[in-house]
Amino acid sequence: MNGVIVINKPQHMTSFDVVSRMRRILNQKKIGHTGTLDPMATGVLPICIGDATKIVDFLMDRTKTYVCEMKLGEATDTGDQWGTVVDTASVPTLDLDIVRLAVAQFVGEIEQIPPMYSAIKINGRKLVDLARQGVEVERKPRKITIYSMDHLTFDRDKIGFTVKCSKGTYVRTLCEDIAKTLGTLGHMTALTRTSSEPFTMDMAVSLEQLEAEGAAAHLVSIETALVHFPIFAVELDEQHRKMLDNGVKFDLKAFADPCFSVAEMGMNPSSVSESLYRLYVNQAFYGICMDSAGKRILKKRFDD
Repeated sequence: MNGVIVINKPQHMTSFDVVSRMRRILNQKKIGHTGTLDPMATGVLPICIGDATKIVDFLMDRTKTYVCEMKLGEATDTGDQWGTVVDTASVPTLDLDIVRLAVAQFVGEIEQIPPMYSAIKINGRKLVDLARQGVEVERKPRKITIYSMDHLTFDRDKIGFTVKCSKGTYVRTLCEDIAKTLGTLGHMTALTRTSSEPFTMDMAVSLEQLEAEGAAAHLVSIETALVHFPIFAVELDEQHRKMLDNGVKFDLKAFADPCFSVAEMGMNPSSVSESLYRLYVNQAFYGICMDSAGKRILKKRFDD
């Protein structure tokens, strides 16, 4: 079995817990996920199966969307409501307009310091393991992009919003930083990932549903999972097809098929990649090709 199944991750499960459960349900070992969700978080968790594990890196970099709720006035050690309250502060008089102005400051490319309760490693040790031992170490800020923050709500000490962001964004930290901008403390109280491009919540299935219905009805093909890559198609003779099958690197642009179109395949790329393409050979999906040193060469093959 090769493809992607989008799981609606429940609370209290780690992403690895979901992978382990999937291995038992599908009786298949070659399974991986495309981006960690904290145990407290719910929502879209794409699971790659079989040959689809080869595209994990291509999917992890995609834009993600979350629906978040936060509470003002209290800071916790983990940055979310499952942690221990470590500090409190009064909440100033606020209204939706003031909150909207504060939130707007975070839209765009910003720097974010990763939380101690994270899987990031420093000198070979996970920050979360150090945090559980009461050790705090210096973390360097990382550049992230907040594409949008909308559907904003405010009720006394509670804020809700939807955020569309880049890989590497810690929404818990975003909540803490928003609270600081408002002159108080805060922590995240709820988080649901509604999309991890190109996968959305309406594609997601619960583990119980998957177990009852089987994988076939929910399996997304590798080809479809890469819909965000533009198409590049070639027409190869027998000699060059054998060369490609044997891993010989040659410039595919010389064999471009001008008759091949996106419309013929019924697919519409949602965005454009600068150097990666879905490769079709003789009008059949073959893999991924990339631009390198002025040439367009094969990167990954999936037609085995």
